Amino acid sequence: MTAGALLQGASGTEWQPVQLVEIELSSPLRVHACREPDRFGSAQALVRLHGRPLGLVTLPVEASPEEQAQAVSSALGSRIADHLAGDGLDVVHRVPADGLRHEGAPPCVERRRALLRNPPTVTVLVATRDRTPELGACLESLLTQDYPGPYDVVVTDSAPSSEATRDYVHARFDGDRRVRYVRADRPGLAVAHNHGLGAATGDIIAITDDDVVVDAQWLSAVIEAFRAFPGTACVTGLILPFELETRPQALLEQYGGFSRGFDRRAYSLGSDRPDDPLFPYTAGRLGSGANMAFEARALEALGGFDPALGAGTPARGGDDLAAFVQVLLAGHRLVYQPEAIVRHRHRRDFDGLRAMADGYGVGLGAYLASTVATRPSVLLDVMRKARGVPSYLLRSDSPKNRGKGRGYPRELDRVERLGMIRGPAAYARSRRRSR
Repeated sequence: MTAGALLQGASGTEWQPVQLVEIELSSPLRVHACREPDRFGSAQALVRLHGRPLGLVTLPVEASPEEQAQAVSSALGSRIADHLAGDGLDVVHRVPADGLRHEGAPPCVERRRALLRNPPTVTVLVATRDRTPELGACLESLLTQDYPGPYDVVVTDSAPSSEATRDYVHARFDGDRRVRYVRADRPGLAVAHNHGLGAATGDIIAITDDDVVVDAQWLSAVIEAFRAFPGTACVTGLILPFELETRPQALLEQYGGFSRGFDRRAYSLGSDRPDDPLFPYTAGRLGSGANMAFEARALEALGGFDPALGAGTPARGGDDLAAFVQVLLAGHRLVYQPEAIVRHRHRRDFDGLRAMADGYGVGLGAYLASTVATRPSVLLDVMRKARGVPSYLLRSDSPKNRGKGRGYPRELDRVERLGMIRGPAAYARSRRRSR
């Protein structure tokens, strides 16, 4: 389902919440019970085959198995066929209501198991500030991973206003050596991540936010991508909404959301260079900080994250984007892995959405200033490619805008663009403070 489809007929009071469900095609399809079917206008199904996500499909609320099979086959028939062909299984374009059955573990599962033999150690960093209830759900999901190797979680409390988070972590996870608590007294997301890096022990540093719930296969999918593409220093993943209960949450999906699609893709300045005249500076198309992982030695060689960037600083954001670009400029590969899934709690009201657009714009301008300040040699390249920025920002068919249809408030675009203009000055101010 496209982001625009979420808002068709959804202006004003016509908006109805969207029920979020999942369908696994290798099992019999079933009705997803809805406690309040009259409250939801439709359902959005994440469709998987052998655990691998194929796409999103719009369904009626409480659709029958036959209705689900028909809708999935119509929307994703070619992707289903491609997956089956890749597994060497009988190819079908139409899904039966009783599922796509076969004997034994599918080849894609066996390939992942082979890649995860002798798995690396992983440290997961979660920065938080005064959001203890959301953090609790995030940590619970992190501790139910199907990852076959050793991993731990470092919670960095970023300049908290109280001891609530510390007390919660110590009380809930007392005796669980997988969870550790550290405190950073200086505010700033990049500062918190750098502080967490000091406590990290893993060969891989995986990072997510306190307002997400991670899929059980998240870490396995992340490490699969590192192993499948030698020379990879960074892996990003698929970010889906945790809920679509309000119109602003649906607007965020139309604004661009956090999803980067369902096709795995490798990026580099060499043979994996995409057909994008602004690459690598359109770093937002590569992923987002709520779902990213780094090879620890590569991240250390880059000096960690720029402490003048990120939420909690005048720069407002951009710490993740700057890290992605630095990985590429250092000659490494970045892989987008859609099978590494997290679900993000979107802002529920328009004021929160507007603040997010403003912060994203400021962070984008700040991250570009950071990139030039860190690597002055790229200044000419940035200036040369800047000629394509107006088209990227303003054309309705650009990758940034093509999903914005009827009902989309253009005020969000204006807020973001004004934020971009303020970004370099905000970065300079933030950098002075960080010193």
